[in-house]
Amino acid sequence: MKISGVDIRPGNIIEYEGGIWRAVKIQHTQPGKGGAYMQVELKNLIDGRKNNVRFRSAETVERIRLDTTDFQFLFSDGDMLTFMDKATYEQISLPRDLLGDAAAFLQDGMDVVMELYDERPISVQLPDTIEAMIVEADAVVKGQTASSSYKPAILDNGVRVMVPPHIGAGTKIVVDVYEQTYVKRAD
Repeated sequence: MKISGVDIRPGNIIEYEGGIWRAVKIQHTQPGKGGAYMQVELKNLIDGRKNNVRFRSAETVERIRLDTTDFQFLFSDGDMLTFMDKATYEQISLPRDLLGDAAAFLQDGMDVVMELYDERPISVQLPDTIEAMIVEADAVVKGQTASSSYKPAILDNGVRVMVPPHIGAGTKIVVDVYEQTYVKRAD
């Protein structure tokens, strides 16, 4: 499906220069001289390269639809992660690099959505938030105001996040997987 260069939105997957790219960030710019354009930060879904491209309204790009399939995370073995198709029970192993920083948040039995292009997995979407246990948190410094100060804490998966001063070790919290930030205390 062809779309205009200025209609690209974050998360769109497009074909550009023979590769498959995901739009990460967009910025619409209208300079005083010349026509408006869309500045798009693209990430290559095959090899992970990033590229900044300007698309004018007259340019068109091919928007690609990916097949999505529900998978379940089973286990990790070194740098490989093993997933199971929830419909066919077929197992697939993928390199940890495919998930990037989000790989640290995988939990046994977690449901994920795998995006496939020509039957080949090119990305894995985790839930936006997960529950994690804080194993280590710095002590509160007297005199700090609760509204503006956060303190570092380490989760059970080894990831470091900033949490409010009243949150201590042994507390279960909800964490945003992609931003790696504290959302709220778990119920």
